[in-house]
Amino acid sequence: MTLVAAGVAGAAALAYGLWYCHRAPSLLRSVIKTLPLAVMAGLAFFAAAPLVLVAGFALSALGDLALSRRGEAAFLTGLVGFAAAHIAFIWVFAGMAQGALPLVPAVILLIYAASSELWLAPHTGTLRWPVRGYVALIAGMGLMALMLPVGYGIVTLGAVLFIASDTLLAVQMFRMAADHPLQRVVSVALWALYIAAQGLILWGFTS
Repeated sequence: MTLVAAGVAGAAALAYGLWYCHRAPSLLRSVIKTLPLAVMAGLAFFAAAPLVLVAGFALSALGDLALSRRGEAAFLTGLVGFAAAHIAFIWVFAGMAQGALPLVPAVILLIYAASSELWLAPHTGTLRWPVRGYVALIAGMGLMALMLPVGYGIVTLGAVLFIASDTLLAVQMFRMAADHPLQRVVSVALWALYIAAQGLILWGFTS
């Protein structure tokens, strides 16, 4: 059953990345984009993962559903969904944190978050403060992931890929023209990073 569910999630993720991420919004596109994280939430639940982690995957699925549509309202709804997901991940990671925060990776992450004031915030218009709040949350998620036990290194890697995916999304949404020739390449890359990130976090807590 687990293998079947994982296969369904993988097939949907592949279909979206290869065929549907460039298409106009539709019911089928929304279903395909939402399915992978909805299945991951179910897999986490039946593997007895922390319920807050299950909620993080479910909230990510809701964020995917919102972002499968177009427009500022849909983007803001997706942003709220993923912000709530990161709060769930922070909760879980913080509860497992061990030892001191590694200085060099933490400084790099904080510099990255602060740099968004230069390359991102000035281009976000009315969404400036929501985007700032999201940057703070994903940076917090990354910091907590850096403090996970050594055996959860795969989860930390997932957190790093999640930040990379969101960086590409920010570039695509706010720094690239809609007709930019690299739009499709960026769409596929950010989706691949995102699915890999969530999959690694799931794997780290269920394997």
